[in-house]
Amino acid sequence: MNFYNIFEKKDSKKEIEEKIIIDFRENNSLVPSELITLGIKIETRELKIGDYQIKNIIVERKTILDLISSLIDKRIFKQLEEIKKYPNYLLIIEGNFENLENNRIKGFLISCALKYKVPIIFSKNERDTANYLRLLLNKKEKVFSLKEYRRASTPNQELEYVLESFPKIGPVTSKKLLNKFKSLKNIFNSSEKGLEEILGKNVNLFLELINRDYN
Repeated sequence: MNFYNIFEKKDSKKEIEEKIIIDFRENNSLVPSELITLGIKIETRELKIGDYQIKNIIVERKTILDLISSLIDKRIFKQLEEIKKYPNYLLIIEGNFENLENNRIKGFLISCALKYKVPIIFSKNERDTANYLRLLLNKKEKVFSLKEYRRASTPNQELEYVLESFPKIGPVTSKKLLNKFKSLKNIFNSSEKGLEEILGKNVNLFLELINRDYN
């Protein structure tokens, strides 16, 4: 029988981990204050990708006006590609869609679903968005995954899929690594210089993940 010390620091550590990381540019919205009102712990810092990070989920938030603007300069398509580098991802579109006749947005929604395969959540306002984020934070990881599951059908695809689970490694890069090093063991044991030829500036992130301790 296992006994647990009720005074150990495990619970406090869990509380630290269960927070939402917010990109500092989102401070212009009311979502952070709504999260605080809901009793959610937040941390504001610069996020290179997305607006909110919840465990291994990255969230891109767009108001209707933001979405229209990002469609005009095509910034949204790059952002969709970026968030897909995370294990789980989604797009929250915030605002009132009633009586909105905009074929550009409708075409984007179709493209988002069929081409980019990014899940979309529609929220009414900042409070509604904050509630969705709270639900994501409280959802158990073992029964919740927003990433489309892809079953490997060949031994080679199994190896490729392992590499593609790393941030910033897609199908092309995974094949290049395997063609050069021939096995996952060789890749993980390779020198930084050897990996840098293929991974470029992303080599440090790859090595940090390989050597990171599990806590």
